[in-house]
Amino acid sequence: MKNCLVILLVLFLSVSCKKEVVKQPAKLIEKDKMIDIMYDLSLLEAMKYQHQELLDSTETSPTKFIFKKYKVDSLQFAQNNIYYASDYENYKDMFDEVGKRLKKAERAADSIVTIENKKAAKAAKNKKLKETPKDSIKKTSKQINIDSIRQQMRKPIR
Repeated sequence: MKNCLVILLVLFLSVSCKKEVVKQPAKLIEKDKMIDIMYDLSLLEAMKYQHQELLDSTETSPTKFIFKKYKVDSLQFAQNNIYYASDYENYKDMFDEVGKRLKKAERAADSIVTIENKKAAKAAKNKKLKETPKDSIKKTSKQINIDSIRQQMRKPIR
């Protein structure tokens, strides 16, 4: 009796572990394409919080544009998102890939901003140099008389 109970328990556990929590959608989006969609949607969310006025000025929905770009509808995306989210490890790897892409794009944008700032500083410096007259340097500099320095050094200190 105990052996039969143990065998049934082991059989039950092995069968229950293999069962999928969420069924695969009829139109499964490839993992790489899903990562691309998630990346674009992440950029869209960042834009929404950084420059709200840019998204308000457009008459079309940016999310709809992304779905149209990848030839996916919102229901298909939602079903695939739930399907991929049911496998935690795989979903985490997908988000890690999206995070890596975002970091890479951030570094590229930061380097472009740094270059532009350097160019602007150099242009401002050149503009400032062009505005100052060339002979003004000669007028402001004082000539040092070496003989007067020697005389000061010879005087006894009190």
